[in-house]
Amino acid sequence: MFWSRFRCLCVFPVAIALLGIASRSVHGQSGVIVDAEGVLRIRTVADATGQLARRRQAEARAVLEADLARPSPLRKVALNRLEQALGERLAAGAGPTDEMRYLAGLTRIQYVFFYPETNDLVIAGPAEGYMLDLTGRPIGLASGRSILELQDLVVALRAFGPDGRRTQVIRVSIDPTQEGLARMQQFLQQVGGRALPADTSRLVQGLRESLGLQQVRINGVSPQTHFAQVLVEADYRMKLIGIGLERPPVKIVSYVERANPSAVARNALQRWYFVPNYESVRVSDNGLAMELVGEGVQLVGADELVRADGTRVATGQDDRASKAFVDSFTQRYPELARHSPVYAQLRNLIDMAIVAAFIQQQDYYSRSGWALGVLGDEQAVSVETYEVPRQVETAVNALWKGRTLMTPIGGGVHIQAAQALSAGNLLPDEGGKVQQLHQSVDVRQLGDGRWWWD
Repeated sequence: MFWSRFRCLCVFPVAIALLGIASRSVHGQSGVIVDAEGVLRIRTVADATGQLARRRQAEARAVLEADLARPSPLRKVALNRLEQALGERLAAGAGPTDEMRYLAGLTRIQYVFFYPETNDLVIAGPAEGYMLDLTGRPIGLASGRSILELQDLVVALRAFGPDGRRTQVIRVSIDPTQEGLARMQQFLQQVGGRALPADTSRLVQGLRESLGLQQVRINGVSPQTHFAQVLVEADYRMKLIGIGLERPPVKIVSYVERANPSAVARNALQRWYFVPNYESVRVSDNGLAMELVGEGVQLVGADELVRADGTRVATGQDDRASKAFVDSFTQRYPELARHSPVYAQLRNLIDMAIVAAFIQQQDYYSRSGWALGVLGDEQAVSVETYEVPRQVETAVNALWKGRTLMTPIGGGVHIQAAQALSAGNLLPDEGGKVQQLHQSVDVRQLGDGRWWWD
């Protein structure tokens, strides 16, 4: 975060926070669109009475098969059998069914099981019937929770594929350009100490124009995927909450509400990152089962980054407002994810990356004789079909609250999936519960063509 001090006759501060476009609407559902130039923007679909959502829900219930629509505490999906069934459909000139696209309604991956006797690789977790919300996101009919998508799982599996190559980090960042920052500094110098509350609109416009479009950088996965787009949206909208430009559906006090400009060094850079909770994996003693525990996501600031080994390290900065914001965001994340599907999607993407890294680490590919098949072939199963998000518009939130111009910027998503599988982060399988659950699942009951069951 850059802090530029005004020596002006202001009774209340100027807090101007920089980032994307704002959306305060609470009557509707929000998502993003990426235009042909690669500029990502918020899209909100109004539904003040909820009538549109109820209609979609009724239509979905009418077409879903009863066993698929029924909520299940533990639905199992055999990945190799799913791939075989999909391959057969592709060979016949058909595409994936919705049942395949939405992984039989899984809302989370809670377990991974491998069965050497049948060579089956199984993921399992809670599931329910599904529908598309007004922005096109698949959500649960009963709970409204985000539904897992095959296209995202494919991206994760390819990132940790059977060839043994490991994606070191999946990273997204949204940052102003060096040229934009230089123009901003020039603009602020021109303004000098003459700013008054009456100048707010001019300041907002000047800062937006001087900074210009901010750059989106994506590493570790193809930027043309839904996986990448979700990472960008979650990061983008988190920062809008932080700077007070998007009102979250749960109580999270924004950074600008807590900030004390006098407590922060001049030209300090504040950054907020989503990272996995690396202590989230429990593996059975026989190595044939894994459980993901907890919410799996935390938000950290520049004063509390995460090292490669998963430990935290202070940067020497002391920004209590930033720490309060990221701690509050992390604490309320489970509730936020229940109300805003993009954050549940982010959590699920992190889970998928860790699951894929576990499958690769345990050498399940060679042990099962399964090398992803059509799921590993972009020509057969295309997931790189999205516009690449390259830029976001700068948004400015003006809040008079002192004599300092506050401009928090930067951050992103930083996922080192394999770090969750390091010996120091693994959780013990107390009482052998994960192993017992693995042994209680009977893959042999599946009939021909079946790839999921309760």
